[in-house]
Amino acid sequence: MGSFSEESFKACSGSERFAREMVAAGPFADYQSAIVAAREIWFNKVDVSGWLESFAAHPEIGSTSKAIPKWSQEEQSAALSTATDSVFQDLVEWNKRYKEKFGFIFIICASGRGMPEILHELKKRYSNRPIIELEVAAKEEMKIIELRLSKLFQSKIESTQQTIDQSDAHPSSIAASVIGGHLTSSGSRTVVPGRSRPPITTHVLDVAQGRPGSGIEVKLEVFNPTERNPPLNIPGYGDWVVLGSSVTDSDGRSGALMSIVDKIPPGFYRLSFNTGNYFPSGLFPWVGIVFEVKESQVTEHFHVPLLLSPFSFSTYRGS
Repeated sequence: MGSFSEESFKACSGSERFAREMVAAGPFADYQSAIVAAREIWFNKVDVSGWLESFAAHPEIGSTSKAIPKWSQEEQSAALSTATDSVFQDLVEWNKRYKEKFGFIFIICASGRGMPEILHELKKRYSNRPIIELEVAAKEEMKIIELRLSKLFQSKIESTQQTIDQSDAHPSSIAASVIGGHLTSSGSRTVVPGRSRPPITTHVLDVAQGRPGSGIEVKLEVFNPTERNPPLNIPGYGDWVVLGSSVTDSDGRSGALMSIVDKIPPGFYRLSFNTGNYFPSGLFPWVGIVFEVKESQVTEHFHVPLLLSPFSFSTYRGS
C-alpha cells in the first residue's frame, strides 16, 4: 500500500537524501510503518546539510507568494487568516532577524496555528543557541513531514478506493482487492471487504472558533491487560500499546490510525490528542478519550470525534 516515488517523499520533506532513504526502506504496510521509518531516517541518516536543504524548500511563514506549493498554503492558512497588519509587519521583521542569526528560515508546524501564536514562538526561540535551535527546527520539520505523509497515504487510500469502484463498474478490468490495508491484484472480479476505511477514525472540531481543528497530533492505543478485567492505567495490570499516530488535516480529520480490517479485536481503546500545541493558553495540555469495543461490536465502525475549546471538550460516537 505504501509504495511511493522519490518525488512524492521529497514533496513531504524537501530533502533528496530523505526521499532516497524512504524509497529504499519501503514499501510500507501502512502509515504507521512509514512514520517509524521516517523518524529513523530523518534523525539518524539525514545529516545537517539535508536538514538545511529541507528548511530551504519551505516558504517563509507569512509569505503570500502565489508560487507557494499547495501543502504549504494549507498549512499556513490559519496563520494568514489571523494576521493583522501590525502582527504581519512584526513577523516580517522577526523573520529577517531570525534568518540573520541562524542562517535558515524559521521552521514551525504552522497547521492550525494563528499568526500571533507563531510570532510568539518565533520570538521565544530566537533566544536559543544555534545548535539548540537547529534541533528544534528539525523536530518541527518532522511534524510537517508526518502531516504530509498522512496526506500522501490518504490520497493512496482514496485512489485505491476509486480503482475498486471503477473495477466494480467494469468487470472486464483487472480486479483489485484491499485486504487488511494492503493492495493486491487478482484475475477475478473485485472482492470488496466489509470496510473501506479503518474501523476507528476521528476528527477534531474547534467549537470556540467554529472551524476544523487542524495540525493536532493524534495517537490511537489499545490496552493490553496482564490479567482478566484489569483496572485501566494502574501499573502492573497492563500497558497501552500504540497502534498508530497522525496529524489532523485542514478538515480536522486524522490520517489512518490503523489498518483496514473487517473485525477489530474487542477491548479498550484510547485516542490521545496533543491539544496543548493547538491551545497553548488553554486548560488541557492533552485530551485522552477511552472507549470500549465489545465482542458484539467487532464489525462496527467507531468514529470518535473531539469537540474542543480552550476550557472544555466533549465527544460522541459518530458514523
